[in-house]
Amino acid sequence: MTHLLGLTGSIGMGKSTTAAMFRDAHIPVWDADAVVHALYGKGGGAVTPMRQAFPDAVEGDAISRDMLKQIIAKDPSALEAIENIVHPLVAKDRAAFIAAHDDPLLVFDIPLLYETNADQWLDTVLVVSASPADQRARVLARPGMTIPQFEAMLERQMPDAEKRRRADHLIETQTLDQTRNAVRELIEQLKGHPNA
Repeated sequence: MTHLLGLTGSIGMGKSTTAAMFRDAHIPVWDADAVVHALYGKGGGAVTPMRQAFPDAVEGDAISRDMLKQIIAKDPSALEAIENIVHPLVAKDRAAFIAAHDDPLLVFDIPLLYETNADQWLDTVLVVSASPADQRARVLARPGMTIPQFEAMLERQMPDAEKRRRADHLIETQTLDQTRNAVRELIEQLKGHPNA
């Protein structure tokens, strides 16, 4: 039986790095952001339905995220219409990913995992976390990132303390070695006990 493990964490907590460690260990990882990126890209599955609903959002046969932000800023109710187009396409891709793999463990990298209730279809959830100081330093080290942008991102995400409280598994991403060891231990635990 395949164990479906959700992976999430607030910005700057080390989620992408942790997802890469699962890949390095030959565990298949489904990346929600990458799927949306492909759907929005040139010729992606969301382009035609989005063009019908929001013609201004499509530029050069791809969806402009900047235009979507402007559309939502003008009309907040547009967000629900956009989600009604994108979410079923994402779910279809996820189902195809699950069907294509017969592995004992699959990882689902989902930034807004709890916010979108993905924990309802996953077996367990891994939350990656770090100290507020580490988080702030990592995010502000990104090119072009500002303190107001960082604070706005935190506003949109469930607080780290709440994610930690709801997590089935927790990894503190203090150092790469410590994180890698924790990932390795969790893989062994879940492969050995699929219902853990």
